[in-house]
Amino acid sequence: MALSGKLIGHVEISKKGDVFHDLFRHNPHQIVAISPDKVHDCELHAGERGVVGSTICWHYTHEGKKKTSKQIIEAVNEENHMIVFKIIGGDLVEEIYKTFTIILHVEQKGDGQVATWTFEFEKPDISTPYPTSLMDYLCNLVKDLDAHSSTK
Repeated sequence: MALSGKLIGHVEISKKGDVFHDLFRHNPHQIVAISPDKVHDCELHAGERGVVGSTICWHYTHEGKKKTSKQIIEAVNEENHMIVFKIIGGDLVEEIYKTFTIILHVEQKGDGQVATWTFEFEKPDISTPYPTSLMDYLCNLVKDLDAHSSTK
């Protein structure tokens, strides 16, 4: 029996939402340059970079291990600075979860901006842990990107 789960993480940022949206959608190579200890590569496998239906593969280090995540860009909303990645291959869906979707959304919050990560996933059973360390990883990545001066 599969168990659905959802996990949400928020990070206050100083940069505008379009900066993060553009980084993750069109310029992931800049993420590699800014945070090479976390992200090693982002390969385009099919389609055009940043276009709905495109397939990309991230190479990264998490919990001291090199991992991969093959994803399809499932949806994009320019106005709301949102991008939806459905994971179709790699460690998360081949070893841990039945399904996994990652949503990045940046919105105005008071005088600042907030980057929100949302994970929607299916666990194969109750013993499968919630992906809290991956959420911490992505929130810390956003902090690294926000602190970097060349991301405007």
